[in-house]
Amino acid sequence: MGRSVLVTGGNRGIGLAIAQRLAADGNSVTVTSRSGEPVEGLSVVKCDVRDAESVDAAFTEVEQAQGPVEVLVANAGITKDQLLALMKEDAFTDVLDTNLVGAYRVAKRAVRGMMKMRRGRMIFISSVVGLYGSGGQANYAASKAGLVGLARSLARELGSRGITANVVAPGFVESDMTAVLSEERKAQIIGAVPLGRYAAADEVAGAVAFLASPDGGYVTGAVIPVDGGLGMGH
Repeated sequence: MGRSVLVTGGNRGIGLAIAQRLAADGNSVTVTSRSGEPVEGLSVVKCDVRDAESVDAAFTEVEQAQGPVEVLVANAGITKDQLLALMKEDAFTDVLDTNLVGAYRVAKRAVRGMMKMRRGRMIFISSVVGLYGSGGQANYAASKAGLVGLARSLARELGSRGITANVVAPGFVESDMTAVLSEERKAQIIGAVPLGRYAAADEVAGAVAFLASPDGGYVTGAVIPVDGGLGMGH
């Protein structure tokens, strides 16, 4: 029997690749999106992780359809890049509210069912930027670094209940966003990556699938980089 899985922000990009991989592994997977628009081959629920009532409603819908969430992948996130001297406070707080506080909201809602089952997997999608830093992304880096502290605290808090909490930190991934970069910028990025290429979204999904699998049952509080070596040592 597959487990009940929820992937926030799973309607595109890395989140979609993760959802498709976990579904292929035999799980019952629902993805959230702010629009609630259909995604081929997957169940979708409308959810805004900035709103606790929206999160609660989404979980209730998922629980009724496929049972209590046993695997949570907190992936929903946004960017609002700007140099600090020019960054408006809303740009900082909006990114934190979505990327970090949003992860808190979904984890808090998921833990109810997990504690009753005495098992569960929480997987937070961070970024190499959260550990390595990036000019013009103080808000994004702070939010992604915060996920590490959140996950490690939950690992200590919930381990006795059979619940694991881990972080996957992707580097640069082939996506619509990287596709529009200039050739010069692409060369600069790839030149900094020891493996000399972008990641495929499926490679990030593979790391998540491991943490969600029986093989990952004794891994908790870990940060697994999928970054081609870009952030090694951080």
